[in-house]
Parts: sequence; structure tokens; C-alpha cells
Amino acid sequence: MKPKVILALDVDNSKKAKYFINRLYPTIKIFKVGAQLFTACGPEVIKMIRKKGAEAFLDLKYFDIPNTVSGAVRQAVRMKVKMLTLHILGDEEMIRAALAAAKDESRRLKVKRPLLIGVTVLTSKEARFSDVLTLARIGLECGLDGVVCSVREAELLRTKFKKRFIIVTPGIRHDKEAKFDQKRTATVSQAIKAGSDYLVVGRPILQAAEPLKTAKEFASGK
Repeated sequence: MKPKVILALDVDNSKKAKYFINRLYPTIKIFKVGAQLFTACGPEVIKMIRKKGAEAFLDLKYFDIPNTVSGAVRQAVRMKVKMLTLHILGDEEMIRAALAAAKDESRRLKVKRPLLIGVTVLTSKEARFSDVLTLARIGLECGLDGVVCSVREAELLRTKFKKRFIIVTPGIRHDKEAKFDQKRTATVSQAIKAGSDYLVVGRPILQAAEPLKTAKEFASGK
């Protein structure tokens, strides 16, 4: 299986974002925009990604009252992002409101609905599988398209749930690389073996001496 690598665009301005988008596309076809970059640049960075021909993963981890989250999701649909995240801890009512908003707005605009991915436990924290399992079950039973989890939990989640769902795994590293502030990391081959669909790589590419070469290594499964 060829890995679907997502670059975490964890930079602080549009100039840096543009550099990596232009340098790495089409080796990298999906770029993740998190809180730092979106706060700095707003929707313009999503437009930049889409103009290049790539797809955007809006990783703002929505966690608020249902009305606020559903409104935010509508805005994300209008930006035509490929996928977005929300915290499963926000509860079932919030998740269902987000899904309803995504479906309604996509239908109204006649665009493809973004994938709604639920955050279980951040990979910067240690976690018990039971906690991840509980959150994943809530999210998937509410209708989410998938979950974010580390490789430690991915394989177990695949055995627990028979339905098809997406697993996004952050913290992807080469064997000997520093974990930075991530605790539950994995290599590309480990993540694929565990059943992950999308692999998120950030600093190992962003801080590499040759970002394109490193991106190609990850994209080839090395």
C-alpha cells in the first residue's frame, strides 16, 4: 500500500506556507492547516493550497457548543476543504450538529462534503487504549468518517469495529528521529501495517535539509 502522506504546515506565515506548498506539490497532495497558520493567515492559506491543485485538511479541532461548531463547519464547507477535525469530547450533540451542517451546506452549494474526523487523544499525551476506544466508538456511532489516533491504537480499533472508517495518524517519523513533543510516534511502515489511511508528517520534512527529498522518502514508504 502506498502511503497517503499529509504535510502538517506548522509554519507561522503565508510566505513559508507558500514555499512548502510550491516545493512539495505534487509529491505531497494534502496539506494540513492547524491553529497557528490559520490564525496567522485565515482562509487565504486554504485558497493558496487549492489554487496549487492540492487539497486542504483543516485541523482546528472544533470543540464548542453545537451552534458554534455547526457554524464553523459550514464555513469550512464553503472553503472546500477535503477534511476537518473536531474533538469527540465535545459530545454527541455537537458531533451530530457538525455532521448535519456539513451535509446541508454541501448539498446547498453542490460541493463534495468534507470528511469529518474525530480527535480521540492527542499524540503528545500518553493514553490508555480504553479511553481511545470509548471516544472512537462515540464518534463513529454518531456518524463521523474517521478518527485521529496513534499507531498504537490503530490496529486495535480496526479489530474492534467492523465498519469501514478512516484512520489519520500523526507523529510519523523515521526510525532514529527525535520525537519532539510527540509521545506516541510511528514509522510509515508501522502505521500502514496497523491500518492507518493517512499519515501526518510535520517537522521531519519542514526541518529537513532537503524537504522535497525527505517528502519523497515518506511518500514512497521509506
